Amino acid sequence: MKLLADENISHRILPIIEEFFPGSDHVKNIDTAPVSDRFIWQYAQKHDYVIVTYDEDFYEWQQLRGYPPHVVWLRFGNAPTDYIAQKLLSHKDKILKMAKSKEIGILEIQ
Repeated sequence: MKLLADENISHRILPIIEEFFPGSDHVKNIDTAPVSDRFIWQYAQKHDYVIVTYDEDFYEWQQLRGYPPHVVWLRFGNAPTDYIAQKLLSHKDKILKMAKSKEIGILEIQ
């Protein structure tokens, strides 16, 4: 399962999570210009990514459009990259379960 880190998360997270989430990427690597939430949504859907974000808009998008893509919504406010990585790694099993689920589309991590 691959994660797609939204622009509000540092790209420096990729080497930290790569072993556990191989093939993960950051939105800055898919387009050099700032990208819209719609573009991120469609890209994640097309390329089978789980979006990782602080952005509430993706929760709202999912309420309107369903899933995939699945979304990990970080609800603990801005934090250092290592802290975010550890949160993702400590919730790896839940993220994997959600990504395979046809009933759960979003995982909130606090």
